[in-house]
Amino acid sequence: MSDAQATAKRVAPEKEGDERHDAIYRAVSDAIVEQRLKPGARLREDALADVFSISRTGIRKILQRLALEQLVTLTPRRGASVTRPTADEAKDVFDARQLVECGLMPDVAKRIGEKEAAELREMARQERHALRSGQQSTAIRLSADFHVRLAQLSGNATLAEFVERLCSRSSLILAVYGHRGHLGCESHDHDDLIGYLESGNGERAKAFMSRHLKAIEASLSMVEEEESAPDLQQIFGD
Repeated sequence: MSDAQATAKRVAPEKEGDERHDAIYRAVSDAIVEQRLKPGARLREDALADVFSISRTGIRKILQRLALEQLVTLTPRRGASVTRPTADEAKDVFDARQLVECGLMPDVAKRIGEKEAAELREMARQERHALRSGQQSTAIRLSADFHVRLAQLSGNATLAEFVERLCSRSSLILAVYGHRGHLGCESHDHDDLIGYLESGNGERAKAFMSRHLKAIEASLSMVEEEESAPDLQQIFGD
């Protein structure tokens, strides 16, 4: 059981405040990223409400939040299911990341300072630690956070928000079609990228980012599985 699931269990069932909703949201999103909930799996409101001992209204709000993150797909008359990214969607997402993130690197190289470089190195360290500890979903999220923070350092808030949405989508793609214990790139890639940026070599950082993203995309194994009805009690139960 993940920390989020344990927290979701500890919070009193009769209290359906933000803390409990956040804990359940994290438990379900972790299960998706960790592939315990497979792409296409149906998420019945009544079953989830029983598992987490909250109202269907509360579950509905959580599913809507997951849908905004593109982890869940809501379909009229069919309900919620785990989003099933396709090979074409994965290509589109990584093509978009190539255009946007690579293009931002020269601006990041101009603006990055010692404080920002130290912050990024700490994020990269935490990502490596999570991966080596077998915390795949945490490592995927930390990797996404790293890329989002890079985009923010460019100074272009609009493009940074776009990168954040692309990274959210990429996290699901990587979780579903990536390899366990590996994020599709070398563990030192992010540190190497920081080095180029810190030295002010924006063009070198741009080229490195391109290779980095291509390596992640090339590592994906786009094999789709049939829809299934998950045992929610087994996944989220004690």
